[in-house]
Amino acid sequence: MFMMVMLTYVVMLITVRVRTSSVRKGEVPISYFSIFQGDNIPDMVHKTNRHFDNLFEMPVLFYVAGLLYIALDINQPFVINCAWAFVVSRIIHTCIHLGYNNILHRLLVFAIGNLCVLAMWVSIIMTASS
Repeated sequence: MFMMVMLTYVVMLITVRVRTSSVRKGEVPISYFSIFQGDNIPDMVHKTNRHFDNLFEMPVLFYVAGLLYIALDINQPFVINCAWAFVVSRIIHTCIHLGYNNILHRLLVFAIGNLCVLAMWVSIIMTASS
């Protein structure tokens, strides 16, 4: 979970850098950031904003599953591997999305990560019901 928090902060810093740079270059008026509406906004501004937002969507299910594993004192290597696979998939997803942005590659690693979180949740239900 700590690695996901660190990834979120790295993406936040990238987002701030991209926003600041776009304002300094005159590509985006600073008023755009008050309600995030406007025309002719550079793609990288949209990508970093969207990616940062995305780190508060599916990862929430990951964090809750992780906290449940801790609270229920579940220690299963399969689940730990799923958690690490999720984190690695999100790091790769970030590199693809903020880099060359191939949609199929991005979709593949996004799906792998989501399946890892699903496996964590299924494991919680199976462990709790037994």
